[in-house]
Amino acid sequence: MRHNKKFNHLGRTKSHREALLSNMAVSLIKAKRITTTVAKAKALRVYAEPIINRAKEDSTNNRRIVFSFLQDKEAVKELFGEISVKIANRPGGYLRVLKLGNRLGDNAATAMIEFVDYNENLLKEKEAEKKTKTRRSRAKKAVAAENDDDKPKPSKPDKPVDPDETPTTD
Repeated sequence: MRHNKKFNHLGRTKSHREALLSNMAVSLIKAKRITTTVAKAKALRVYAEPIINRAKEDSTNNRRIVFSFLQDKEAVKELFGEISVKIANRPGGYLRVLKLGNRLGDNAATAMIEFVDYNENLLKEKEAEKKTKTRRSRAKKAVAAENDDDKPKPSKPDKPVDPDETPTTD
């Protein structure tokens, strides 16, 4: 029976699963967002969030504990340096999993997992992209503008007309 065994084994042995999650956590820390399957992304979130929470307090003991999980000096340095500054006042929920759809090769459900506080990179990319205008849309606007120019515009009289006066024709 599987009583109180709630984490996903991902079809791997314990050592293989730990190596997989460690490598994915290092990639996530270095790249700030990675694309993987939904099951691996959810398992990575459970694995990485306690590690990220350790980075809030920079001590030798916390660095050693995090290094025992990650086994990468550059990732530990970045986690305790740049990332810990951004997550300092966040009480939890450091990672976001966004479902992307199914992969073409094997139809596996894919997801993107990213740091919540690093969403400004995504916003900068969106600002950098310029909207391309199609010829069709410009043509419709040009035709509409030409049609507006062809219509006679009602002229307003210069002086207000007094209703008591009747216009005289000579």
